[in-house]
Amino acid sequence: MTTSGSGVHVPGQFVRVESCDLCRAAKITPWYHEDEICWIAECEICETPMVVWRFHGTEPPADHLRHMQAKLREVAAERVGEFWVDDHMRNIPDHFHAHARPKGGFFGR
Repeated sequence: MTTSGSGVHVPGQFVRVESCDLCRAAKITPWYHEDEICWIAECEICETPMVVWRFHGTEPPADHLRHMQAKLREVAAERVGEFWVDDHMRNIPDHFHAHARPKGGFFGR
């Protein structure tokens, strides 16, 4: 994989940005899954499973998005029970990630 020093997207390639916490993927909370497309760990802030795209940006390709949603569903079913997927990127708006929120919790769903 080739990345540009600035982290600028090059057509046909995915990039990682050194200054991005999610690109760095530091293992600071428990991890539940990782592969070449994504990783899933406990969110440091809300303590729910969070899936993170391995590449910097907000619009993963459709096949990556389907893969991430499926993996998050697997982990959340085991760790949360009933849940809903919150893909509103509040604190890190420039890197795709989504949380599995418990049903009836977090933001009223």
